[in-house]
Amino acid sequence: MDISIYFSPIPKQEHNFFADQIGGGITSFEEGSDFPDWTDAELVLVGVNEERGSLHNKGCGDGPNHIRKQLKQLFFAGLPSIVDLGNILPGENLTDTYFALSSTVDALIKAGKTVVVMGGSQDLTIPLYQGYEKTEQLVNLTSIDSRFDIGEMSDEPINSENYLSQILLHQPSFLFNYSNIGYQTYFGAPNILGLMDKLFFDKIRLGEVRADIRKTEPILRNSDILSFDVSAIQSADMGACNRSTPNGLLPDETCQLTRYAGLSEKVSCFGVFEYNPSLDNQGRSALLVAQMIWYFIEGFVHRKNEVPSPSDRNYLKYRVPVTGADEDVIFYKSLRTDRWWMLVPYPDSKSSRFRRLNIVPCSYSEYQVAGQDELPDLWVKTYRKFL
Repeated sequence: MDISIYFSPIPKQEHNFFADQIGGGITSFEEGSDFPDWTDAELVLVGVNEERGSLHNKGCGDGPNHIRKQLKQLFFAGLPSIVDLGNILPGENLTDTYFALSSTVDALIKAGKTVVVMGGSQDLTIPLYQGYEKTEQLVNLTSIDSRFDIGEMSDEPINSENYLSQILLHQPSFLFNYSNIGYQTYFGAPNILGLMDKLFFDKIRLGEVRADIRKTEPILRNSDILSFDVSAIQSADMGACNRSTPNGLLPDETCQLTRYAGLSEKVSCFGVFEYNPSLDNQGRSALLVAQMIWYFIEGFVHRKNEVPSPSDRNYLKYRVPVTGADEDVIFYKSLRTDRWWMLVPYPDSKSSRFRRLNIVPCSYSEYQVAGQDELPDLWVKTYRKFL
């Protein structure tokens, strides 16, 4: 598929960058240049100038070029091969933009690329998800957001505050797990929180993130798609979003989270949404978003490509007997990174569907729970989704 038809060039850079600045180390689709060859790229940047799905943050569609301006000025030693394809302009209808973005993600993911999408409103998570449909595999989606954007799960038009319901209702469904990191309890209706539990999805409150951010690492390590709503950042540090609130993530926490995502061998699509340049004070919020992307790239460079295997001597294998379980709970620990995984059995009849999902990233705490003769919650939730 020729995805170049969906893109428009970005303004030509205003000045020359040093070789060790990101702007001097990437290939961009700029005015006056041909569409770049992305076949040898490791990371691909995509901007989307779409905001018609935004209810309360008009102006966010102009965000990508402002983020780029800040990103290109940052220094990075050992930059991977990066190609910036330019911007997807709004189609005649919102669904036209969705089609262009989903087709782009589909082509890039099938080619083994990792994609960084700069929005635009967060309903663009829908075409990110749709871009995986033809891969014929189940996927895990994580959003970093102060809210659960589910809406009333009715026939109301798609927007940035109900997009998740469209994903949950999508048929055929290929969503295995959804996780929310950083939600704030007073923004979560009890019935929505109950739905998350009923579907065996993961959720981590802002307070839990603040108390121990390391709890988020296994979730991000198990994600295929990360959708980051910048309104999850406290308004003192992210004024360039109409939905930001006094409480939220701190800048260093956002960068740690995106670095975790970059380190994940599984994350192949990272989208950052809702940045609104019309509300930005001297480009400070754009700089924060650029630094988040910088940390994602930094994590990407340090990926270890770890996949636990019983025959691999780089992993320690632990068998933990648990009363009531049909078989021992098996854990793997990497001798290189000290990361943990847990083996969750699935029915033989569904082996092809769940094969890539039964070795679940976890933490040492799950191993400790099993050692206390209890099945870890993560094991139980994963097993029930297999049934």
